[in-house]
Amino acid sequence: MATAGKVIKCKAAVAWEYGKPLVIEEVEVEPPQEKEIRIKIVGTGLCQSDLFFLLKCAKPAVFPVIFGHEAAGIVESIGPGVTEFQPGDKVIPLFMPQCRECRFCKSPRTNLCVKGSAGTLEGKNRENSRITCKGTKVLQFLGISTFSEYTVVKEFSLTKIDPAAPLEKVCLIGCAICTGYGAAVNTAKVEPGSTCAVFGLGAVGLATVMGCKASGAKQIITVDINPEKFEKAKVFGATDVVNPKDHSKPTQQVLTEMTNGGVDYSFECIGNVEVMVTALESCTPGWGCSVIVGWTDTNFSAQPIQLMRGRTWTGTLFGGFKGKDGVAEMVKAYLDKKVMVDEFITHNMTLDQINEAIELMKHSQCIRAVLSFSP
Repeated sequence: MATAGKVIKCKAAVAWEYGKPLVIEEVEVEPPQEKEIRIKIVGTGLCQSDLFFLLKCAKPAVFPVIFGHEAAGIVESIGPGVTEFQPGDKVIPLFMPQCRECRFCKSPRTNLCVKGSAGTLEGKNRENSRITCKGTKVLQFLGISTFSEYTVVKEFSLTKIDPAAPLEKVCLIGCAICTGYGAAVNTAKVEPGSTCAVFGLGAVGLATVMGCKASGAKQIITVDINPEKFEKAKVFGATDVVNPKDHSKPTQQVLTEMTNGGVDYSFECIGNVEVMVTALESCTPGWGCSVIVGWTDTNFSAQPIQLMRGRTWTGTLFGGFKGKDGVAEMVKAYLDKKVMVDEFITHNMTLDQINEAIELMKHSQCIRAVLSFSP
């Protein structure tokens, strides 16, 4: 492409301060260096994790930062040593990398990778950022930063996808859909004929419902305080809905009575430590498994007897999917009509409207807003 080897000036949504609206700025994106790829973002989703670090987790060292980690795009140019990609490839950037060389990547027991970029949340790798705004290096959130029209990522943080995939839709596979679906299929390994409870009906929760249904669960109870989400939950496979506000009893007691002793599997998809405990206590003693899916940095605790009686409490990152392999497989599953994607999208907006999208998300008025870059 004509831009290869040159600095690209483009539009990005920059977070300059904690808790403040994002600012649409012109940024400069450097050419990719060794084992790096520069991509043009076509569609990017707004995730609750972006909002968490913008609005709920004050880490001064993070700012300025460009958020965004759920996206799809096209390779614009490649740096020296890149062998896996070519300009024009359709790709999805990965916040859960897969180098295929470390002990984690070689193990079938985890999707972690030693080259994971969690450390960038505290600004440790700002000097490695390829994006500059007003003369200042801008932190690339999770090593990706997809709220920028162009971005540069490491080769191990990118996967090639089927060229037939619609980028403005499959971008959601880069986070929410894999996280929820994989929580049921990979982490919990939901069994046919089982009972499940899913707490929280955002995009991750709905993807979890979809995963429970795909696994053959006979009863999928969804729990949320917003009844407007219940019809959408049924589209993804929910068999029952529970609004805690409609009951005087604790939610775990309600679910225990509904299932003759508790569900086989429960999933907390909110990031609320109190709900995590409720989800655990909603499981049947003996073999119940509760999975923490929602992100938070708050400490939590439970009575040891809850685990001593045979329950399992575990967590999941990215639904247990290995980045490169899992994302490409899920895109194929979507093209083969085995998983839903379109149904998650409630708003299509431009990057200029990102603060409006944030308000919609804050007030639970959308499942997923997909942002595009206007010409």
